[in-house]
Order: sequence, then C-alpha cells, then structure tokens
Amino acid sequence: MDYFKKGAEIEISSDEDGFRGAWFAGTVVKPPAKKKNKTLVVVEYKTIMADESGANPLRETMDVLQLRPPPPRERSRTFQISEEVDAYYNDGWWEGVITEAHENSRFAVFFRTSREQLEFSENDLRLHREWINGNWVPPLEEEKVKTEEKSAVDVSSVFSEGTLVEVSSDEDGFQGAWFAATIVKVIGKDKLMIEYKSLRTDDDTDFLREEVDALHIRPYPPETVVVDRFNLLEEVDALYNDGWWVGVISKVLSRSCYVVYFRSTNEEMKFDHSDLRLHQDWIDGKWVKASQALEL
Repeated sequence: MDYFKKGAEIEISSDEDGFRGAWFAGTVVKPPAKKKNKTLVVVEYKTIMADESGANPLRETMDVLQLRPPPPRERSRTFQISEEVDAYYNDGWWEGVITEAHENSRFAVFFRTSREQLEFSENDLRLHREWINGNWVPPLEEEKVKTEEKSAVDVSSVFSEGTLVEVSSDEDGFQGAWFAATIVKVIGKDKLMIEYKSLRTDDDTDFLREEVDALHIRPYPPETVVVDRFNLLEEVDALYNDGWWVGVISKVLSRSCYVVYFRSTNEEMKFDHSDLRLHQDWIDGKWVKASQALEL
C-alpha cells in the first residue's frame, strides 16, 4: 500500500474487453481508501484521454489489485527468440513472445490473447516481469546474478535423500506455483532428482520424477500459526491443480470462504479456508512472511 501514495508513478491494468493483459502508465490522484470489500484508488492515465480533444487525461477509480509500480528496465539488453516481453503498442504495454529476430534490432512478437504477430523495434520492448509479493520477477539482470551467487551453494549440505521440499517450474501454465516433492537423489552441487507428491506420469502409473536445478527447490514451508480467518488484501497460497499458487484475498465471503485474486493470470477464484495458507517467501535461507518481505 505504501507504493500508491498521491503522485506516485504506477501502471494500471484493465478488465475491459480488448484491454486485458495490457498495462498503462499513470499516476495516483487519490491514495487508497477502503470501500466495502475493496480498496479503491483514483488514478490518472498518461496516455489515455477522456475525450477526443486529447486535452484531458482519463481518470478512473480502480481496485488497488489492478495497480503496480512501474517495472524496472535494463539500460541495454539483447532480446532472444522465445523470450517473454512486453511490447509498447496502442498506448500500453502488452505481453507477448519473441518469435523472430530481424535486421536493425527489430523483432516479431506473438500475442497469445489476440493470436496476432507484429514487428517492433528493440526500443519498444522490455523484458516481461510480474509484480509478486512486493518484488519484480525476474529481477534486474545484476540482481539476478547476485541472487544466483547466493543460491550457488552445495545442495548436498542442505538437502538429502528423503527430504520433503517444494519445487517451482518455468513451464508455461505452471509459473508461480510450488509443488510438494521428495528428494530422491542429490546428483551434483546444483542438481537433484525429485519425486512429486501429487503430479503423476502421463500414463498415470507412478508419481512423476525429474531432474531439477537447485534454484527451483526450497525447503517445505514450516507450519504457521492456525489462522481463524484471512483478511482482505492478505497474501496467501491457494491449493489448486495440485500446487500452491500465490494470490491475494480480494473478497471475504464468510469465515470459511474467500475469493482470491491471482496477479499472474488476472483471475479470481473462490476457495475454502482449508485450501489456503499464509504466504511465506524463502529469502537468503530464511522463511519470511509476506509483510516482512515487503520491508526487505
């Protein structure tokens, strides 16, 4: 909430047809104020006008869940084919995938939502990032290097055969989720063979096993204090499709039922209390609650 003070630079998402998946630059006009089950913010767009004259920027009252700070951007980078990017188009940033590299630093970008492919200059692209738990994922390249250096420890000193862990994935449709698994074998300093607790092989004859990089593994989260109820805007993990997905409580329906908003997919889903847990992050070898992570 500290990010959305009056005058703060922000990016705004929209639920309107034709605009889903895009982010538009704006500023905060009035800071967050609670109204019923929502926290609302008055914002002003920088590139979208209220009328055809183009003299008055559009102002709207938005749910705070549709806002984020402007993402960081590398001063210079070389984009690669298959890399996820945001492309500046029609006054906003739209998520796509680089499919072709052309001459003069131009790239073809495919947009899954519209099934279109358009060409952009390098200056109109940025690496796609998600705002998760008060942090940008992935971080800037220099920050990523620091993180990898911290994580580049001999995993044999941390994990052993039979250890219960959680595993993340970079595959489309699974990003942002953590799946319970057991260490089967430590292969090297940074590789492990794991067996999932809930994911099964294609023929459904056994639990899935695969070799995983140490950067995608963390210890199984510790038991947290039993929560009688979750609060509005509280960060939680929701159990869905055999994994734990990070989200935010967007509606409190009752003491045992909630609506959770997922930033990565811009979706809301209903969950029972028993399928939620307080969100924690594994940072520098320690478990940190979401409220603490925002302070780091």
